[in-house]
Amino acid sequence: MSEGHWTAAAACGQGNVSPDALFVEGSAQREARSVCLSCPVRLQCLADALDNRMDFGVWGGMTERERRALLRRRPEVSSWRNELVVADSALLVAP
Repeated sequence: MSEGHWTAAAACGQGNVSPDALFVEGSAQREARSVCLSCPVRLQCLADALDNRMDFGVWGGMTERERRALLRRRPEVSSWRNELVVADSALLVAP
């Protein structure tokens, strides 16, 4: 995204959702994840959270538990941005 940081386009930053709504526990996380479903920068958000080992909250549609499990399953990944965002962009322009 060339117009500023990806967070400017995030669904959670559009004023419809309180930032605190994404930092909940237990079953409330399912509802919090729904904010991410149609977010145009979901993969950038998730990659940022994984690369920076964000411990709390819902990021990119994944809970903290889901992110920890993914990091354990894929310890060889050094850049989730390259893994998720760059790979997704390549699919969009592939013939």
